[in-house]
Amino acid sequence: MKILIVIDEAVEINNILGLSAQIVQRISDPPTILTVIPESNESLLSRAKDILARAVDIIGVRDAKTLIRVGEPFENIVEEATIGNFDLVILGEKPQRNLLSRLIFDSTVIKVAESAPCSVLIIRKRPKTIHRILLCDSGAGSSSLLSRFVIQLSDLLEGEEDVTVLHVMSQMSAGPGIPGSQLRADAQELVEEHSPEGEILERDIHLLDKPGIHPIPKIRHGLVVDEIIAEARNGDYDLVVVGAHSLGIPQNYLLDNIAHQIIKRINRPILIVRSKG
Repeated sequence: MKILIVIDEAVEINNILGLSAQIVQRISDPPTILTVIPESNESLLSRAKDILARAVDIIGVRDAKTLIRVGEPFENIVEEATIGNFDLVILGEKPQRNLLSRLIFDSTVIKVAESAPCSVLIIRKRPKTIHRILLCDSGAGSSSLLSRFVIQLSDLLEGEEDVTVLHVMSQMSAGPGIPGSQLRADAQELVEEHSPEGEILERDIHLLDKPGIHPIPKIRHGLVVDEIIAEARNGDYDLVVVGAHSLGIPQNYLLDNIAHQIIKRINRPILIVRSKG
């Protein structure tokens, strides 16, 4: 797995590098560490080199590659992720004064999350370890989030995680012929009834059948974004995982819009799993 770690003086470098160190220790490929400066002058270049040297020391991977780019951060990060064919970009966010600031202004990390050609991990309030994961799966056929997560990013799992697989059933989006009882049922009831949602949950549990992984299927009923945010906050998760899809048809636009809202409103580490190609 090829990982691009983006650091900046304006963000909490220790948070980004602390969690990045846990991740890169589990993979064989050395990471690339990138910083972007607004212009090329001796002072900024010197500070950038110092930051990168410190980053290599903290991560503990001596053969890590370091890069300095000059210009607008968003454009440079996405370009490097593209030409370097990276599988994952890790970056942090400048502290926002409040939730309203994040809702109104698109930050660099949100722009990267929506435009990068690969998955993106946004570090917010770094946990000591990633143990409790909330995976918000749409269950959309063969391109489901959980399938992509397992295929692309299973190396990130140590083998001692609790993974809650959340499906939100909304009466507004329920297909014709869905019994009302299923719109009120919990995960176990849906599995026992062999309902369409129950079959998706069973498939998800099978995909997560790995030593040490503890999958927990969960159903919430209501509006998708509101229920995901409520679960993320109430469950005290270390990492929230959502999917992003290529735009092209209205359904995919809706899914990306949901991911966009979640990224803005959840103040904890978020992994956006993007379908490559």
